[in-house]
Amino acid sequence: MGVRVGAARRRRGTAAGLFGAAVLVAGTVLGAGGAYAQPSPTPGGHSTPNGGNDDRDNQDEGHDGSTGRDGKKGDHGKDKGKSPTHRAEQPGTGGSDAAGARPAPAAGAVLATAETGPEVPVPTTQGLQQALAPLLADKNLGTVSIAVADASGGQLLYGTGENTASTPASTTKIATSIAALSLVPGDTRLTTRVVKGATPASITLVGGGDPTLTALPADQVQIGGRPTDADTAPASLDDLARQTAAALKAAGTTTVTLDYDLSLYTGNPLHKFHDDDTNIAPVVPLMVDEGRVDPKSREDAPKRVADPAASAAEAFAGLLKAQGVTVEGRAKPAAAPAAADAPVLGRVDSPTIARLVERALTTSDNQLAEAIARQAAIAGHQPAGFEGAATAVTQELTKLGVPMGGTTLNDGSGLNPGNAIAPVVLTRLLALAASDQHPALRPVLAGLPVAGFTGTLAKRYGPNSGAAEAAGLIRAKTGSLNNVNTLAGTVVDADGRLLAFAVMTRTTAPADTARAALDRIAARLATCGCH
Repeated sequence: MGVRVGAARRRRGTAAGLFGAAVLVAGTVLGAGGAYAQPSPTPGGHSTPNGGNDDRDNQDEGHDGSTGRDGKKGDHGKDKGKSPTHRAEQPGTGGSDAAGARPAPAAGAVLATAETGPEVPVPTTQGLQQALAPLLADKNLGTVSIAVADASGGQLLYGTGENTASTPASTTKIATSIAALSLVPGDTRLTTRVVKGATPASITLVGGGDPTLTALPADQVQIGGRPTDADTAPASLDDLARQTAAALKAAGTTTVTLDYDLSLYTGNPLHKFHDDDTNIAPVVPLMVDEGRVDPKSREDAPKRVADPAASAAEAFAGLLKAQGVTVEGRAKPAAAPAAADAPVLGRVDSPTIARLVERALTTSDNQLAEAIARQAAIAGHQPAGFEGAATAVTQELTKLGVPMGGTTLNDGSGLNPGNAIAPVVLTRLLALAASDQHPALRPVLAGLPVAGFTGTLAKRYGPNSGAAEAAGLIRAKTGSLNNVNTLAGTVVDADGRLLAFAVMTRTTAPADTARAALDRIAARLATCGCH
């Protein structure tokens, strides 16, 4: 009886895990529904799927900051014979090149149906220790710490160094995302507006904090190498220009001056550890295509413009010209914030915050993660800069009951090597996202890359990785900085129990080798009941 039950649980758990891949491939939302926090967009806004996303360089990886060229954007980095301090994460190597091209698995029941009730056996501490000890002894891991918890309630089942805060790299994005979704309604959209200026012939482009605003035609926009849909398509700068031009011409105006309002954010826009390999532009509330010089670039770390706001305004002026409205001179920063009651000439809205969180986690998008962190800061009544965002995230996680002792946050993306999070904190965050008490946090689980199929795990868990049996059963956020590799997520074990895990390492071993070792640890959780 017990064997048959275990096998049945395994089949159900497998379906649940594999469906996770289908969810991300199809772009299905798992967050809370509800009316939009903002009024329905005007024609040309996000409701018309005419934009696209600009995450093409993040498609199979994220953008942490790592060493070694083992993938693509992932935490994003380039290897040109130098050894940068921070790079972006790149997809693992342990699999075949075909791994990233595997078709999406058939849909089954989603995470909630991976039965985690009392009738499903819970792994024991002894069972987990016996199963994981040989893998944790791999010298390629260097200094390693781990926490494994029951996703139902967050009970710690096994750990070693689980309370020791370590450099999280891009797993920081889990903390950022949980706090943001707790503070900001998941159906909120970020609005970019054009309003009338102080003089009759002046207009102001108001940045709303949406880095995904695109200047590309709808049919050229992709996220992670895939076309967008109505839920994921970014707002279109061309739509904004069309609305604005129509409103101006209706008023008899065809020549204007243009300035742009960046008052939403505060502080230094440059990340403290910004360099040519971190794949992050200055963090300002107005930019198009995340500040990429080439919005279609598929490079690991595409070049970014030095002044994203000025570039966005220039692109907007060009689009106005195409609609018969001339912008005199060059656009310039506004001398003062736009008046709250200034007449609106045009507006476009981003995908929902829930969707943006999913995208940031799947592709490990540093630029987007910092924008999401600033939304948390605004909602948490903190200055919308690096420090204010870190404070808002820390305060909100504390309110949620997360044990934050020893935790240090300096940014929202994980590029800062001074960040410190303990494995047990990461498992607690994941358990919150899985909890029925916090349905608004579910997009965090939906956004985690699926082993062998999506995002920064698309090229890992391949046939030669030693972890192929776990493909589709693991959803996890990757993290990479120089000599740091981390992995935190959920896994369905052999009995169909949903577990949360976090493994953090510091090692001088090649990044690919360290990541493959991390993948084998997660895979072992998927293949044992560990009783």
